[in-house]
Amino acid sequence: MERELRLMKGNEAIAEAAIRAGADGYFGYPITPQSEIIEYLMEAKPWETTGMVVLQAESELAAINMVYGGAGCGKKVMTSSSSPGISLKQEGITYIAGAELPCLVVNVVRGGPGLGTIQPSQSDYFQAVKGGGHGDYHLIVLAPASVQEMADFVGLGFDLAFKYRNPVMILSDGAIGQMMEKVWLGPQKERSKTIQEWATTGKSPDRKRNIITSLELDPYRQEIFNQKLVSKYNEIKEKEVRFEEFQCEDAEYLMVAYGTSARVCQKAVELARNQGIKAGLLRPITLFPFPSAQLNKRADMVKMMLAVEMSAGQMVEDVMLSVNGKVPVYYYGRMGGMIPTPDEVVDNLKTRIGG
Repeated sequence: MERELRLMKGNEAIAEAAIRAGADGYFGYPITPQSEIIEYLMEAKPWETTGMVVLQAESELAAINMVYGGAGCGKKVMTSSSSPGISLKQEGITYIAGAELPCLVVNVVRGGPGLGTIQPSQSDYFQAVKGGGHGDYHLIVLAPASVQEMADFVGLGFDLAFKYRNPVMILSDGAIGQMMEKVWLGPQKERSKTIQEWATTGKSPDRKRNIITSLELDPYRQEIFNQKLVSKYNEIKEKEVRFEEFQCEDAEYLMVAYGTSARVCQKAVELARNQGIKAGLLRPITLFPFPSAQLNKRADMVKMMLAVEMSAGQMVEDVMLSVNGKVPVYYYGRMGGMIPTPDEVVDNLKTRIGG
């Protein structure tokens, strides 16, 4: 079967991509601006075609613990929510990370703090990248900048989750979740019949019992386990960094942005160059692992960096750490559901240059 071209919302693309990826189960709960994911799945009824389970749980807490159970059985399972709902799922997410289980979590970010607004934001960066729950753990975090990437990152997310036995988060926002673009969808995959050797699948005479837990009362053994996790995260940092560069070859001023902000900055780069300013853009695709080495390399070639975010300034800290003082790093952003315009970004860049 060839790829199929459709016009879809970002949220719809994630849902359809999950079906086509051969997902075993989705467990979620409605919240704006991501409710189309579960609505699309309910309308598509994949349980009648692929056998995929789709369940609206009674709460976000129930949903993430259903994911925990499905992941423990070695199944390809996922959930989605928006900012306050992801906060409710943090305990379950850290349990899943502590049990080294694969799953996919989608956060279509809205403005906060608290209930905030249903408008798009990027103010959950710290929560996603630094570990929003307790303990020393990381999620692999993918940041789509288009509806196409919303679809593509579902399959990629599942692949990375099972490769490293680690939760993966797609960190999107309400703008990309709600916008409509054309998207190429891959062919339908069958649900995997592979039995994971670590999964809890019942008694088997061919192997010892599999016990899945994140509990260890012996501090020495817990430290050994934490060191194992650190080694895994270091491997992920070495092998799974993804980024995109736009007009960076001769850039003197580098914008750094992800998701919707990166789309804004791509236009801002064009506007700046029309005014004789040699600007470029580096777009992190993986927020963890962050493209620190590439930013450090670019710091030897540019005069300044400008982190553009839909937040009070969160990713800018990782840009600063990456550059390590080689060049000045500034921040520009909008908050509360406001999206910066390309003209605003260029004006801020010109102000920094003039200063």
